[in-house]
Amino acid sequence: MDNRYAAGDNEYSNIKTAIVSINTQRLVVLGAAESGVGAALLGKQQGWDVFVSDGGVIKEQFKKVLVQEGIAFEEGTHTSDKIMSAVCLVKSPGISDKTAIMKQVRGAGIEVCSEIEFGYRYKGESRIIAITGSNGKSTTTKLTYTVLKDAGYDVAMVGNIGYSFARQIAERPCEWYVMEISSFQLDDIHQFRPDLAVLLNITPDHLDRYEYKFENYVASKFRITMNQGKNDYFVVNKDDPAIKEYLATHSTHATTIYFTMDENNIDKEGGYISNDRLHIDLDGDYLDMSIHDLSIKGKHNQYNSMAAGISARIAGVRKASLRETFGGFEGLEHRLEYVATVRGVEFINDSKATNVNSVWYALESMKKPVVLILGGQDKGNDYNEIMDLVKEKVKAIVCMGVDNTPIHAAFDSVVASIADTNNADMAVHTAYKLAEYGDVVLLAPACASFDLFKNYEDRGAQFKAAVKDL
Repeated sequence: MDNRYAAGDNEYSNIKTAIVSINTQRLVVLGAAESGVGAALLGKQQGWDVFVSDGGVIKEQFKKVLVQEGIAFEEGTHTSDKIMSAVCLVKSPGISDKTAIMKQVRGAGIEVCSEIEFGYRYKGESRIIAITGSNGKSTTTKLTYTVLKDAGYDVAMVGNIGYSFARQIAERPCEWYVMEISSFQLDDIHQFRPDLAVLLNITPDHLDRYEYKFENYVASKFRITMNQGKNDYFVVNKDDPAIKEYLATHSTHATTIYFTMDENNIDKEGGYISNDRLHIDLDGDYLDMSIHDLSIKGKHNQYNSMAAGISARIAGVRKASLRETFGGFEGLEHRLEYVATVRGVEFINDSKATNVNSVWYALESMKKPVVLILGGQDKGNDYNEIMDLVKEKVKAIVCMGVDNTPIHAAFDSVVASIADTNNADMAVHTAYKLAEYGDVVLLAPACASFDLFKNYEDRGAQFKAAVKDL
């Protein structure tokens, strides 16, 4: 295994952390979106000489902040001399080490860290709940944040959802941070140590960034616990095959709490589902509630709820407050979002389902016959993962993409009706014609959106607009 991704590695242990109070040492930030601008703001506040470099065009909202704060920046290019003068370089998550400028930076031995690592160094006494996984991160993060907020905590939701961690610290520091974290952000941490780390699941994704080795991606996810000690908590899905395999040969110093669908998998404490009830048992303090009282439905959301519930209980949230939030929580936009029912046909927007595993969870939660809208920019999907559920639940497929060949190859012999479309309006109208009273039309594309849309939000918004125009 490439040790660069191994949990518990200490690749940067000999690098001296540069935290300065005078503006003589340069912080270079590569990328000027939310995380990059957040790091730049915090760097300036902490006395760094900050320079921001973006190889593309900086969005106006971020450029305006840099201008207002007097932070030097460039766009459309990377000026080598300015970048190579850095004492510390904060790299935005989307920038690969395979780019020419990053090869140059790594070769020069300049310290490289992610924005969450940079923010961590200035967090003070605040506490962190960090959540990662291939699927369910955003829902679990928002649910955990909402539970703490409803309970009266001074808390912010940061990371891949909400503000960047560094920007939140610079503009309005809080006592608690609930963070959604990707593997890309974890790749460049050195000291970052959450008080409570959550690992929801691991399925193949983004393998082009990990030398097409699933084991590298798995190890990257486990970096979330690499700096944790015995007084920290690691909340883990015990049912996930990749997680189980990794833990069989690797250990963590944190106190590990499991959640599972099988109560027999819990030794002393953790979360589990039994007889349609969600149970959380921590140090003899017991909570249970009916899964039918959870506002977000489906097996995947039972996992998400157990993870959020365990996290909140460890943070000290009272059981009554937790139950109340779980019962009234509104899920994320574009994540199994109910849109409307038109003449007996229900429409569900799961545009955020950009990989096959997400579609598996979406189909698993469907109780009615499904007309499934699939397609987009294929990432080498293996549709065999959802084949059984498609055979069981899907009556028709509507392809929505520029190239629908992979979908036809997978399902032409399985699903009787498969139609091709190339925009949201056509896809919705075609799905509606194929559906009957009592069916559900599910947008769960399994693909990136960039062939036809700006992003998954744009895809979901156009889907919802088309449904409302029926």
